[in-house]
Amino acid sequence: MLLHLSTWQEVEAYLQQSKGIIFPIGSTEQHGPTGLIGTDAICAEAIARGVGDTTGALVAPTINVGMALHHTAFPGTISLRPSTLIQVVRDYVTCLAKAGFSKFYFINGHGGNIATLKAAFSETYAHLEDLQIPNAPQVQCQVANWFMCSSVYKLAKELYGDREGSHATPSEVALSQYVYPEAIKQAYLSPEVASGHSIYSAADFRVHYPDGRMGSNPALATPEHGKQFYDLAVKELSNGYLEFMKAE
Repeated sequence: MLLHLSTWQEVEAYLQQSKGIIFPIGSTEQHGPTGLIGTDAICAEAIARGVGDTTGALVAPTINVGMALHHTAFPGTISLRPSTLIQVVRDYVTCLAKAGFSKFYFINGHGGNIATLKAAFSETYAHLEDLQIPNAPQVQCQVANWFMCSSVYKLAKELYGDREGSHATPSEVALSQYVYPEAIKQAYLSPEVASGHSIYSAADFRVHYPDGRMGSNPALATPEHGKQFYDLAVKELSNGYLEFMKAE
């Protein structure tokens, strides 16, 4: 059940059965020479819809732009500042909490969002209390990173070993290929790929990671691998969502 394809009456009826909602969140950022700029949002959205179908949960519209300031030296990247993303999350949750939702499960596709999301949750709890929203004490937010699922991590290591890397990875590229096979890209990939450098400014990032990859070889990706990652992530995060819903 997708929020943006529902009527308010359907959402009202849903709230009689559940107070939970899934939020896909990703990023719009460079993913190397063969990775789609929308990879992080594409992966999060596909998995979130799969989890929604499996669990019967309502799925909110995807937050496509995240915190990717360190990628902005590459054309096409769009980023929110951490402070802006915090306010976006706070406002989204506040609107839905006023309607009666209390369990917010963020399925995340971008590592750069994690710290900001956790800060946003703390800001949101305080904001709801300040507004004296009746269900404020019941509101809970959780972030679930699909790429950190134990089953996903295990398969990535089996398929790619150290060539999985940490950005523009073959696992995420494979998943995007599964979702959008018509958008598979081909490009030259240097056998020498940078890794191990700390992340500072956008300009510094591009100097140290000139083609946008971080220790990865996305040429290893296939749509068939992507289907495997999708199935594993949907299964593991469906269980995670149901456990979250049961928790006090």
